[in-house]
Amino acid sequence: MVANREELLQSFRTYVKKMQDYQSALALLGWDARTHMPKRGVEGRASAIGTLSAELFTQKTSDKMASFLEELSLVADSLDQTTRRMYEECKKQYDRQVLIPADRYEAMTVLVSQSESVWQEARKTSNFTLFQPYLQKIVDMKREFIGYWGYEDHPYNALLADFEPGVTVAMLDDVFAGLRAPTVNLLRRIEAAQQPDDTFLSRHYDPEKQRKFSLFILKEMGYDFDAGCLDETAHPFETSIAPGDIRVTTHFFPNFLNAALFGTIHEGGHALYEQNIAADLIGTNLHSGTSMGIHESQSRFWENVIGRSYEFWQRYYGDLKNMFPSELSDVSLDHFYAAINAVKPSLIRIEADELTYNLHIMLRYEIEKGLIAGDLQVKDLPEIWNAKMKDYLGVMPDSDANGVLQDIHWAGGDFGYFPSYSLGNIYAAQITRALEKDIPNYREHVTSGNLSEIRNWLVRHIYQYGSLLTPGEVLQSVTGESANSEYILDYFEKKFVPLYKL
Repeated sequence: MVANREELLQSFRTYVKKMQDYQSALALLGWDARTHMPKRGVEGRASAIGTLSAELFTQKTSDKMASFLEELSLVADSLDQTTRRMYEECKKQYDRQVLIPADRYEAMTVLVSQSESVWQEARKTSNFTLFQPYLQKIVDMKREFIGYWGYEDHPYNALLADFEPGVTVAMLDDVFAGLRAPTVNLLRRIEAAQQPDDTFLSRHYDPEKQRKFSLFILKEMGYDFDAGCLDETAHPFETSIAPGDIRVTTHFFPNFLNAALFGTIHEGGHALYEQNIAADLIGTNLHSGTSMGIHESQSRFWENVIGRSYEFWQRYYGDLKNMFPSELSDVSLDHFYAAINAVKPSLIRIEADELTYNLHIMLRYEIEKGLIAGDLQVKDLPEIWNAKMKDYLGVMPDSDANGVLQDIHWAGGDFGYFPSYSLGNIYAAQITRALEKDIPNYREHVTSGNLSEIRNWLVRHIYQYGSLLTPGEVLQSVTGESANSEYILDYFEKKFVPLYKL
């Protein structure tokens, strides 16, 4: 028993800070593994990550943590908001992770570290059989962990809890059922209309010039390069090494402009969230986004609501043409806007248009549910994937690389993550409606390049809180309601009906 209340709180905060330092080291090792690590470093890196992860796991589930939680429970009602949330988050992790044997947790950590490197090689060679045994082990271990945790109604619910607390299979089934029919209906109407010419997007665009423009746009968004950097990787991501070190990556395709253009803005949206969390949360376990759904709402907001808007390109298309004068010499602003918003089913999720994007997520959600429930088998995934692509989007992958191997999430063990993308789209539309109420002329700010007005609004209402508020509390605070898909359907209608003259 700690001698007094102040000593208890100080000891607890010091202990949590130590855990955050371990997490910071792990994040740095993980970032390097996906950006610069040589191929022969895989085994050694996996071992190092496994050792540090096991130590962090031990700290989270130690007798000392149990003692902290027991003592804090006695005074929980009188704690300040930050300490109470720190306690709640530690207790949630303790209650969940203490059920996992430490050696099994370390084994999973080593496995996914190895798996991510194998996935990169498998994708490069379009060879699912190379990745298959690793994915099988990951699925088996996920099901093993669910056995330790237990679940209600569906085993997949146990995995959703890691990314979007409170969301269940029943809720997602309802959300996707409500989205799919209107989405497909609008898609069919669009497919019957005249399609914009977007072939110019596949001209040759010098990757180095793409990089310069990516750096420019990130700076315009308000990304702080004194607190981060831009690197290249196979699958773009944002990672938070520590407060003041928030890094983003993108991928430059020489013959496809959209990927880096909007991938950079997307990851920049994640980074703005992390870079603008209140400084007084540094050293706590609350200095991060509150959920993946809220996080994705920010990346999708910046990528689509802002980055694909006509107003954005009224301001920045001239800069893009200056970077690529010959490539875009015959492309007007209206032509460019129509092309970057063209709706047509595609093979690659991260290259999908706004309308069909959620169909990509529904496909992955159905596969994950099936794998976890034991209804689908890993060895059959290429065929299952291709069949669902044909069913959901009407297109057929020409290779494993453009099909089942396109995402890194399963290699990283992130089962339960994908629904967050669609939830993020839904949240983003709701948040946009709230922004419109507070700043009715926000589009004029975009046209003038005054993105700080929008960013500052997001800082006040979302970013500064980190995980101090739960996802539900953030959404309720900003929009006055819980998740509501009506707004995104309305957004689609208002955007694509005039664009396609339906």
